[in-house]
Amino acid sequence: MSKDVMPSAGGRAATLIEQRADLFVYGTLQFPEVLRVLLGRSPNNSATALAGWRAAALARRPYPGLVPASATVPGRLLTGLTANELEVLDEYESGPYDVRRVTLTDGRSAWSYVWTDAGSVLASDWSASEFGAEHLASFVAQCRAWLAGRAAPRSGGGPAARPHDPDLAP
Repeated sequence: MSKDVMPSAGGRAATLIEQRADLFVYGTLQFPEVLRVLLGRSPNNSATALAGWRAAALARRPYPGLVPASATVPGRLLTGLTANELEVLDEYESGPYDVRRVTLTDGRSAWSYVWTDAGSVLASDWSASEFGAEHLASFVAQCRAWLAGRAAPRSGGGPAARPHDPDLAP
């Protein structure tokens, strides 16, 4: 496996922390409301884009997956994330994602969560405006519930189920 790709197995957060990683986000993490729930703040960020990829709509999910395409996906570059924030975000993005180093259209390098479950990728692109209008409020509530569950003691020692993910919900 390339040093520029980290599969969903453990150890990703430590590598991101060690490298003081900046994250390119293209979906729900572009919304300050989601970041404030997950991190307690909205970190420094700037608009940017990534060529050769698209934010695909996913079956049965309100959030997108980054998949290769002949397109350019707009997003935001999150910078100045703390070790704890990187751990939270990596645990939150614990579904079928690899973390991949990408080069943004403005030349900056970042890490991004790349979707690996091709079977759930739809032909349509994800719409941030549709998500904001139709799903943001309930998604923020689900994020809040996930964070509360993450803090609570769990039997079996596994990660807290993410209530917004149909494949990982109890």
